[in-house]
Order: sequence, then C-alpha cells, then structure tokens
Amino acid sequence: MIKNFSDETILFGHVLKWLLLAAGVGILVGLTSTGFILLLSSVIEGADAASWGGWLLPFGLALSAWVTTHIVPEAGGQGVERVVRAIHLHSGKISWQVIPAKIAATILTIGSGGSAGNVGPCVQIGSGLSSMIADILPFEAQERKTLVICGLSAGFSAVFGTPLAGAVFGMEALFVGSLAYHVLFPSVVASLAGYLTAVWIGMPSMGFHAHLFPHFDLTLLFFALIAGAVFGMLALIFVECLKGVSRFTGVLPGSSIIQGFLAGWLLLGLGTLTSPQILGLGKESIQRALQGQEVLWVLFLGKMVTTSITLRVGGSGGVVLPICFIGATSGAVLGDILHQDPSLFAALGLAGLLAGAINTPITATLLGMELFGVTSGPYLLLTCTVAFLLSGHRSAIPTQLLQLRKAPALQARINEEIGEEPPQKNS
Repeated sequence: MIKNFSDETILFGHVLKWLLLAAGVGILVGLTSTGFILLLSSVIEGADAASWGGWLLPFGLALSAWVTTHIVPEAGGQGVERVVRAIHLHSGKISWQVIPAKIAATILTIGSGGSAGNVGPCVQIGSGLSSMIADILPFEAQERKTLVICGLSAGFSAVFGTPLAGAVFGMEALFVGSLAYHVLFPSVVASLAGYLTAVWIGMPSMGFHAHLFPHFDLTLLFFALIAGAVFGMLALIFVECLKGVSRFTGVLPGSSIIQGFLAGWLLLGLGTLTSPQILGLGKESIQRALQGQEVLWVLFLGKMVTTSITLRVGGSGGVVLPICFIGATSGAVLGDILHQDPSLFAALGLAGLLAGAINTPITATLLGMELFGVTSGPYLLLTCTVAFLLSGHRSAIPTQLLQLRKAPALQARINEEIGEEPPQKNS
C-alpha cells in the first residue's frame, strides 16, 4: 500500500512537471512561429509587389549559401533533419546561433522565390528555443531530448493548425517503424499549447480544404489503395531526386556562394519554361488542387526538381510543405486520370506522399483527418500505410533511425540513420 502511494506520488510529480514545462515551450514556440510566419509573409508580399522582385532569387540563394556555409552550417537545408540528428547524436543540444541564422537564411531563400517550406524552419527554431531553455535548467540528457521534441511538435502544430498530428509528429519523426511513447504526454501538451497560442495571436491559416469524403465507399477505398502505391513510388522518386542533386553539387566547381547564385538563375529558367507555381511556398497551388481545379501534370515533377536544387544548393527552408505540394498536385492529376473527384485525390496525395516521403503514416493520417474531416479517415489510412511501405528504406529526413524492416526479406541495418549509405563490398 505504501509503495503504491509512493509510486503515484512520483507519477503525479512527473505529470505536473511536464505539464508546466511542455506548456511553456508550446506557448513560446507558438509565439515565435507566428511571428516568423507573419514576417516571412510580409517579405514575400513585398517581393511580389516589386517589379524587380522576380530577379531576386540568384542573390537570395547566394546570400543564404553564405549564411549556411560561413556563419552557421546547421541552418542550411531543411530544418527537421537537423533537429532529429541533434536529438539522436547530441542529446538535443542545438546552438542558439541556429535560430537567427535559420530565420535569416529562410527569409532570403523563400522571400526571393526559392522552392522550400515554412514548417521545417518553425520546427528548427522551436527546437532551438527548447534547447536554450534546457541550457538554463539543470536538465539531464533525456530530459533535454524530451524538451526539444516538445519544440518539434509545437512548431508543426502551430504552422499547420493540427494539434493531433503535431503531437504524434514529435513521436514518429525520430524513427522509422517505432513511436517514442515516453514523450507522448509532453508532446501532446506542447502541441496543444503551440496550436492554441498561434490561433490566439493570429497565425495565418493554411487554407487546405477538400471536398467531403463519403462514408465507406468501396470503389473509393479500392482507388485509395491504388493511390497509395502511386504516392509511394513518387515519394521514392522525390527522395532519390534530393540525393541526386546532393551528389551533383558535391562535384561542382566554385564556392557555395557561386553555386547558389547560379542555382538561382537555373530555378528562374525552370520556372519560366514550365510554370512560376513550382517556385516559392506553393500554398496557393495546393489550395487550388484541393478545391478540385485543373492542375498541370508538370507541377509536381517541376516541384521535385526545384525543391531539391533549392535545399541542396545553398537554400534554407523546409521539405514538408513541398511534399504536400507534390502530393496534392499529383493526386489531382491522378483523380482526373481515374475519372474520380480530383479534390479527394489531392487530399489523399497530400497525406500519402507525406507518409511515404518522411515515414510518418500516423501523423499523415491524423493531419488529413484534421484538415479534411473524420470521414476521410479510412481512405487516408489505407493510402498512407501503402505509401509508407512502398517508399522503401528511404526518407526525405535522412537522419531518422531505421527500426523496422518494411518487409522481412529486405536487407537493412537497424538503429542506423536511414539515409546512411551501406558499406561497399570488396570485389
């Protein structure tokens, strides 16, 4: 009896401690994420309004490359992979310099028209702030990790406006094939606090709304299965595109600043030859696809290329929103091909590609249900799980630890980064 009372006292103290800490982190991340998004929106609007704004991209990428190579290298590329690696390898230790550098580099990249997202930067900024708090408090390594994961969840939740998906994202994004249940409660609290704070102070809505899904339509369930296979293959192609551009830039001559400048001109050329929609954040294109409007098939292919170039050649931003763009636009095209409602398939694509490209099927399903309604659940779950399996042992977050072979016959090294190249056999 005494032992049970003592156990409950410890558990109550643990819950109270993380209720206060996670809520504090969530509020702070909600505030900073909203401020960052509003600032970024103002810069984008100013660049769009200026007659010369379309020519800023080469200079923006060159300056971003200077920040991310000569000032703070950790601010380069997408934000989530850096946070995941810091959690796994450095007990969540993130330098405070990452915060201003990430803000500056992302504004230079996206504000000038680079193809990147705004979710990853908010996640990295929020996690950096959480790490600073852990520096102030006498935290052990595991507690620091938990606090940084709270920043990860709160940043995702604040930007998307999806507290359930944000809570699970902090648990699911670290590993492929397992959930970090020990951070469930702090992650939930931080996600809710980040979301409520962002809504309260005026975070702009993503505006992602699709047509209403029917209740258990067998035909649509069958097509959702097919869609999952398609999005799994597209996720595979996108991840390989990211890797391919990384290998290519590694052998290019010249400094990173020069490479960023030249990459900016290349991106402008691609946007001119195909569509300007493949540059920038791409939120409007996602919204149009979800509304069922006609979508050019070249958009999702072009977005793969421009995002890979932006994030691998000096740019800074996130990869989550571009994945949503590729998924929504390719889903709309698939819906037209199958003579189905393109709006519903755009919704399936947004969630399905996210599940396949970053190995987060539960997060993607919850995200879709929060955005598109509860009736979308069965279709999303089927699409996301198939896409997750068929994307293989690949990820747009290459620092995730692989803890599950997606098929028993597949060869893979468990508990190592999924993006790590396997050792070459001697011939």
